[in-house]
Amino acid sequence: MALQTGENEQALRKVLDMTRLISIIILILHFYYYCYSAFSHWGLVNELGDRLLGNIHNSGIFKEFHRSKLISLAFLVISLLGARGRKDEKLNYKVAFAYILTGLLIYFVSYLALLLSVSPPVVASIYMAITMTGFLLLLSGGTLLSRIIKNKLNSKDIFNKENETFPQEERLLQNEYSINLPARYRLKNKVRNSWINIINPFRGLLLLGSPGS
Repeated sequence: MALQTGENEQALRKVLDMTRLISIIILILHFYYYCYSAFSHWGLVNELGDRLLGNIHNSGIFKEFHRSKLISLAFLVISLLGARGRKDEKLNYKVAFAYILTGLLIYFVSYLALLLSVSPPVVASIYMAITMTGFLLLLSGGTLLSRIIKNKLNSKDIFNKENETFPQEERLLQNEYSINLPARYRLKNKVRNSWINIINPFRGLLLLGSPGS
């Protein structure tokens, strides 16, 4: 079995970041292609970009209006598979799915903005703003859902969800020289009694503790 090292995690993080960047680039190309007149009005077009866009168009990515948006969404989903973040007890599926469903609705219904009878720059601005809002909601909801699933899968970890405590010695082990200190610790949201058994106090000992312990 391959060991999970810091280098492996960093490499995976870079791959996921690159995947998310590809998703954003495809969405920007979608805007550039379908709102070309607005970009032309803003002076944001050039011959090299048009030539590159033509080559991308030949691949069929813009054959249908929603195809490029679906491809962008697919890369976004892939990038969220390894999403991480700080642990939060209040994470729940309802919030995650609310973000995702709202984001999907806004992301695809934004097409209606292109039917407005206003100037191309205004139409493009409205369309891109609505689409990006949906994209960001999908990103937020997908990140929450990924973290929830990951926390559920790790719920059987011996170190529990707080990642602070683990099973400790609860037996009283005594001999004529032993030093036995009663203690308590928390495991799986329960306070349990334990013993600190120093079986042979004549050996070298190192005691550590914070002030007041």
